[in-house]
Amino acid sequence: MDDLGNKGFAGEIGPIDIGLRLRTVRACRNLSQRELARRAGVANGLISQIEQNHSSPSVSTIKRILDAIPLTLGEFFADDFVEELPDPSKIFFRADELRNINPNRLSRSRKANLKAISLLQVGDARGRSLQMLHERYAPGADTGLQPYRHEAEEAGIIISGVIELTVGDKVGVLGPGDAYLFDSRVPHRFRNTGKVDCVIVSACTPPSF
Repeated sequence: MDDLGNKGFAGEIGPIDIGLRLRTVRACRNLSQRELARRAGVANGLISQIEQNHSSPSVSTIKRILDAIPLTLGEFFADDFVEELPDPSKIFFRADELRNINPNRLSRSRKANLKAISLLQVGDARGRSLQMLHERYAPGADTGLQPYRHEAEEAGIIISGVIELTVGDKVGVLGPGDAYLFDSRVPHRFRNTGKVDCVIVSACTPPSF
């Protein structure tokens, strides 16, 4: 996955203030900047730089910091982000209730890429053992030259279009009806090499994206 300032995950909702959101999460967990930095194994000043929007961190750096809280990327970047735990009794979700969890909505200067990739999550993954996504990749959309990895297994079925999936040293081009299943700890990357949008329904367990 690429640096968050470059072409990476993107969505249909406006950009978010990552510094304010990280500061809110940290304060709600009663963590000092120094303590969070210690848990994440990053420089003491990095948390302050991010919270003041003076640093443009990579997704892997944000993931490392969130793991120390702990909080998944999906929950951190959700368009309806809240600190309160979700209602576990909710079963049905309408199309307009799917949660936008795209990490590229970070800066108001990155609007050009906001529709490159859409990642919509079913419900709130906190307290669950499964995370399910509706993914859409525009032609040429790419999750980044730097592969991504996280503690989970993931699987998906291609609904329409084509996607090039790289997992470790293996590369496959998948079309409608094709599917994948792999260990998410292995570096991986998605790229739409076709001329139309690619739509995927995927699942990840445990929730870690």
